[in-house]
Amino acid sequence: MMTTSQHNASPQSPVHELPGELSPRMLRLKHVIVALLMSVVFFLLFCFIALHAYIAWVLSNPTVAPLFSNPMQAKSMPYEEVTFPAKDGSRMMQGWYIPASNSSKTIIFSHGYGANREETWIPMYDLAHFAHSLNFNVIMFDYGFASQNSKAVATGGKVESQQLLGAIQLAKQRGSQEIVVWGFSMGAGTALQAGLVSKDISAMILDSTFLLEPDTLYHNIHNQIDLPRHPSLEILEFLFPVLNGTSLHQIPYREVKNKDYPFPIYFIHGTEDEKAPYPIAELLASHQTNPNSGVWIVDGAQHELIFREHPREYLRRVSSFLGNIQLASSSTAAQ
Repeated sequence: MMTTSQHNASPQSPVHELPGELSPRMLRLKHVIVALLMSVVFFLLFCFIALHAYIAWVLSNPTVAPLFSNPMQAKSMPYEEVTFPAKDGSRMMQGWYIPASNSSKTIIFSHGYGANREETWIPMYDLAHFAHSLNFNVIMFDYGFASQNSKAVATGGKVESQQLLGAIQLAKQRGSQEIVVWGFSMGAGTALQAGLVSKDISAMILDSTFLLEPDTLYHNIHNQIDLPRHPSLEILEFLFPVLNGTSLHQIPYREVKNKDYPFPIYFIHGTEDEKAPYPIAELLASHQTNPNSGVWIVDGAQHELIFREHPREYLRRVSSFLGNIQLASSSTAAQ
């Protein structure tokens, strides 16, 4: 009796998948989705870091207008062009020397970030004319980041303080025995850094003091764009040495904030200062024990606009401060 073969299984019978397993097609789709997600994450991370690099580059390379006048044209003050080295010899500085008649006292103007020696919004020529009328020689010069022919990066005062010390040397070479530094914004913060090492400064007038430190850096960035404090500060602290050769840790802001300077300082600040909140001026002033030091906090005033908004009171207070330090120096000399 013949039997029929039972081997009828087709070679094309479907392979049944075990529960939980993915087909090759689904597995490939999963890999594509993961790759796309990782690409998006890396792209966003790149954009985030690139944004911080752009911010660091802009802060290190401020746009500064060219000079448009000079002391003679602006205020009929005879002057001479001067070139002098920074204290560390890193570069040559350009400026103006406005001599007073038979005077051994000099005021050096220390301009702010994003400005040159003219700093028109103050306006600086008016203050230079005022200082000259009090028989002070006047030095007005450009920091490296404002140079007209060999521009350098801005470093928050680390390099600029050496440039200011060079201006102080120039004043000494011209015979000055009393040297007053009149600083604005970051130029005021730079003056304080120079004051940590100089023994030749008789006094300072500091308007809208800006001291570059993590708090003020983030405050100014946050005013423009809503970035998280962390890791933004850490990224910027990493990028600054790459872009301008200066780490925030190289700026002695902690020492400045706790320093009792041996010379008198007059702090001027406005309560509506959005770039350098006024408590910094109050803090700095609180550490000064020189009897001629003082602070004037102006209600409603904005960053570097105090003289423009209150010219008479401003000049009255500055004149009184300068008169007091001259009386003090005369008394010391008499003893």
